[in-house]
Amino acid sequence: MDRILLAGLMKAELPGHTILLCDGGFVTWNGETYLGVDETFGTVDKFVPPEEGVGDVIPAGTLTMLPNGSASAIALSQPAFQGSRIRFWIAEIVEATGMIVGNPDLQADWQLDRTNLKSKRGDRSLDIDMVSTAQRLLAKVEGVCLSSSSHSSIFPGERGFDNATGLGVNFAWGVASPPRGVVASNTGA
Repeated sequence: MDRILLAGLMKAELPGHTILLCDGGFVTWNGETYLGVDETFGTVDKFVPPEEGVGDVIPAGTLTMLPNGSASAIALSQPAFQGSRIRFWIAEIVEATGMIVGNPDLQADWQLDRTNLKSKRGDRSLDIDMVSTAQRLLAKVEGVCLSSSSHSSIFPGERGFDNATGLGVNFAWGVASPPRGVVASNTGA
């Protein structure tokens, strides 16, 4: 009977560099090799589980990395990296062969929000705050409305709303038409 091990995989797709990390050793999946340490950006120290959002607050989590010196911590904090995709999987690995069984289970599909470098007495860590990619759904797009001028400002040359006038009046769901024969009057006392 094969013994199955669990491994965490992380893929951070940054402009110009992809970080592929696993939580120990190495494993190959989808033609990519996940290592315990990225030679440019270091390794993962800890991952604070995501907190569920309520109302207009979206889920968020924090990943703490141990960078390979100040230069890599500064490089990982580039403004161009904000919004980069970061994904986490749990993989089942056959201990004897080191091969992944089936497809790893996607745990989170995040985007990099901001970083915070912490340094004290030679110890350096970089907290990476991540948010769900659903954050895009909460972006405010003020000034956009269902009108010809607004539509053509987004899609130049598209004139589909130019003649959208005189449309029918919508009634509440389940009502065929407004009630007939009802007269409202103020009889007073």
